[in-house]
Amino acid sequence: MSFIVAVTDYVFPSLEPERAVLEPLGVELRPQQCRSEEEIIALAREADAILNCYANMSARVMQNLKRCRIIARYGIGVDNVDLAAATKAGILVTNVPDYCVDEVSDHALALLLALARKIVTADAGVKSGTWNVTAHAEIRRLRGQTLGLLGFGKIAKVLASKVQPLGMKVLVYDPYLKPELIAQHGAEAASLDRLLAEADAISVHVPLSPETRNLIGQRELAHMKPTAFLINTSRGGIVDEQALAVALKEGRLGGAALDVLSAEPPPPDHPLRQAPNMILTPHLAFYSQESVIELQTKAAQEVARALKGEPPRSPVNSEVLTR
Repeated sequence: MSFIVAVTDYVFPSLEPERAVLEPLGVELRPQQCRSEEEIIALAREADAILNCYANMSARVMQNLKRCRIIARYGIGVDNVDLAAATKAGILVTNVPDYCVDEVSDHALALLLALARKIVTADAGVKSGTWNVTAHAEIRRLRGQTLGLLGFGKIAKVLASKVQPLGMKVLVYDPYLKPELIAQHGAEAASLDRLLAEADAISVHVPLSPETRNLIGQRELAHMKPTAFLINTSRGGIVDEQALAVALKEGRLGGAALDVLSAEPPPPDHPLRQAPNMILTPHLAFYSQESVIELQTKAAQEVARALKGEPPRSPVNSEVLTR
């Protein structure tokens, strides 16, 4: 028996890891770089399974999938998949929640260090002909400072373990975890307002949802120290980018570093492109040669399990399994 597996979009050098997992099952892999609902529907209408990266899996797409058993997302977040529509259509959605913990925590730490040590602005100054140590006189020692973590999942826990040897105190805002669990990792639970007021740097590690959209907005930025840094390696939309640009322009924040934006890539007139003390990276925190192969393999293995009628490893809408 042969199967059709559609790949709506991907950012990988090749699809060899998927082929290694799926071709022994008689799978025909149909990859494309879809940019619209129409392209996704045309590609996947007759597919038995879908591998999905960033393409928007809307309710309209779900309604036009005739045979699809599973949408296996390349990644942790599933904000680009209409879960309610998938569940209604009886389509299982899976993710890969454990593939880039080291990479994202490393990237968040790198952004923190780059902000704290003024690496980007110092580099630009030297390359433009300026050799001036006193231009960076506001640099402070990290030891004794406080890192605030919004969310305390796998990545945030590892980031906490990486900054603690630097002598940083860690505060955590995560209303879904008991303070005792947070304390087991050498961190301290705090309210959002306390974290905003006390943290010298804040790193975002919550998923994008209606609850977390614009979690860091004008009010929250006003509660932060004017010398504080904001780092986001989670999802665009959690930080109000317009409010952040204004805060940076008015000198009400020490700096910011974002790996994710609400529109990717950002348009030429995006306010953060011109904001001072701003570092932008192109949604690459997840990336390493090793993590990408792991991601592709694990996502393809979920498809293989579904096609063989086996239980998934990481279901997101597990209620589909009870039908």
